[in-house]
Amino acid sequence: MLQAALDSGRPLENEIFEELSADRRASVQRLLRRYSKELAERQRLKELYHYEYEAQQEGAAYIAGVDEAGRGPLAGPVVVAAAILPVGLYIPKLNDSKKLSAKVRDELFDIIKEKAIAYAIATVDEKIIDRDNIYRATVGGMYEAVGKLDPQPQKVLVDAVPLDRLKMPSLSLIKGDARSASIAAASVLAKVTRDRFMEEYDREYPEYGFARHKGYGTADHLAALKEFGPCPIHRRSFSPVSEYEGVGRCRD
Repeated sequence: MLQAALDSGRPLENEIFEELSADRRASVQRLLRRYSKELAERQRLKELYHYEYEAQQEGAAYIAGVDEAGRGPLAGPVVVAAAILPVGLYIPKLNDSKKLSAKVRDELFDIIKEKAIAYAIATVDEKIIDRDNIYRATVGGMYEAVGKLDPQPQKVLVDAVPLDRLKMPSLSLIKGDARSASIAAASVLAKVTRDRFMEEYDREYPEYGFARHKGYGTADHLAALKEFGPCPIHRRSFSPVSEYEGVGRCRD
């Protein structure tokens, strides 16, 4: 009975739940704890689809979430992802990518790509960031990612950034990656994609430690900048990268 409830996701009737709670067998109690945990997770995810359900009630069939990874680092691209999920799709552990371990993000990355109605990823490199500034580069990547979706969404939910030039309605949500399932899915796609880019760059420029800090301005990254100067993927318009231009053995 408990296993069937776990498999179906349907809550047990109160009387049955109370009867099972009184059963002191270890196997029953283990299943009951698992059932309670999964029920709580299903409720959390139902609430995470709040804005998607609202959009559905407005008549939107396809609702996209949009998020970025990499606005703050001193090196590497900013990566933007857009994702359209079946509304209400149960993806355990789905959340703001910053709240997840690398292992869980990698697992969710594959699940999201498999189960999403559509997803798209846009990569904006350091040259465009230096030319346009990080905000404009990020916004440009968001428009690109949404434009690549097939089918096109009828509504777009965006983490923090307003996208006023979209052809369809959009809603900007502060901390949207923790408030919308679609934005959370996009945040996972963007974060994992960018982390993998930085791991590749680490093999190309091993002296900087990109695999560890992913380009953020950690103490060991700044020490490497001071010794070696910027490498080709550093953002020259960012301080303190600009302060080390011409220092050490810069490789262009």
